[in-house]
Amino acid sequence: MDWQVLTRELSLYLESQVRVGFFGSGVGLSLVLGFGVAYACYYLNSIAKKPQLVASNDRFCRFLEEYCPVVTETYYPTIWCWEGRVQTLLRPFITSRPQVQYRNELIKTADGGQISLDWFDNNESSYYPDASTRPTVLLLPGLTGTSKESYILHMIHQSETLGYRCVVFNNRGIAGEELLTPRTYCAANTEDLEAVIHHVHSLYPSAPFMAAGVSMGGMLLLNYLGKTGRDTPLMAAAIFSAGWNVFESVESLEKPLNWLLFNYYLTTCLQSSISRHRQMLEKLFDMDLVMKARTVREFDKQFTSVMFGYRSIDDYYEDASPCRKLKSVGIPVLCLNSVDDVFSPAHAIPVETAKQNANVALVLTSCGGHIGFLEGIWPRKCTYMDRVFKQFVQAMFEHGNKIFSM
Repeated sequence: MDWQVLTRELSLYLESQVRVGFFGSGVGLSLVLGFGVAYACYYLNSIAKKPQLVASNDRFCRFLEEYCPVVTETYYPTIWCWEGRVQTLLRPFITSRPQVQYRNELIKTADGGQISLDWFDNNESSYYPDASTRPTVLLLPGLTGTSKESYILHMIHQSETLGYRCVVFNNRGIAGEELLTPRTYCAANTEDLEAVIHHVHSLYPSAPFMAAGVSMGGMLLLNYLGKTGRDTPLMAAAIFSAGWNVFESVESLEKPLNWLLFNYYLTTCLQSSISRHRQMLEKLFDMDLVMKARTVREFDKQFTSVMFGYRSIDDYYEDASPCRKLKSVGIPVLCLNSVDDVFSPAHAIPVETAKQNANVALVLTSCGGHIGFLEGIWPRKCTYMDRVFKQFVQAMFEHGNKIFSM
């Protein structure tokens, strides 16, 4: 179809309807219909697109095409809110919150701290009635997220329909538990994640085991995989909306509009997450100075980088950037990003590095924002991200042995 010709014909049609309308009737309806057709043409030509699948391993690509076909299908973002910032802002308010009954567990850490895990055991699973071999998905929420986030609830709902068990790793001090030591969490330090993975695997050593991380949870998971290579009980991982290069992420978030919409609010969330632990933390930090931060960078400079012993914030951001560890990932990993995500700018997505690792596949959509990926006229239920998650975990649990034999 020649879109230029169609656009020109629509323009001529609208002009003729306006001239007629001044002296006749029906101009309003004609204009609405004409605009609707023009908008639909623009949407179908410029907005709705197939994602870019980046992978150096042809067998991995064929595996995804057969068992996770959503990554090769056209993504139709919600027609009235396809822009990245709008998707990011609206998702928490639009998407439903499936009811999930958790079983909480507190585990101790080597330094005397504690970590809160929320389990969805799925004991009613008819596909996997034996709990010892029931596939398990470890879920890692975003920067200040917990097991209550809507995207986590949707992942659990998708897993429930497949018969899988889920466990949510809540970062220290976030999910209502007390801090027993003056330490929280960061994207670079993987010690708590290592402890959680070891604990879950020790409980169910015969159960297939995967992990999925969202935003900072995805960054932490990637940094863990880059550190461990193949020496992990995880068989595969899914990553959603990860910030690949922290320097580029914070620079993007410090642009005036992004600061107003996201950065300032995120900073206040970080401050709120530690304020109730003030009595414990003020032993080591100038909490008044931390609470004056107005950007994520300022918070990290005064708090996060200091807590984890970095000489400077640049040292911390370099260590926290998963793009520097992607070459070392030793298990199959599927990473979903939108190129209009202001938290992870398109130019910072490590496309060339991903092509150098046969275990890595990137799925890049043209729209979707940060953990948005809304689709449908009224996107209350399933998002594109949810569908990618469901198909990929099912593909790996049920057909993962075929990934390198195709």
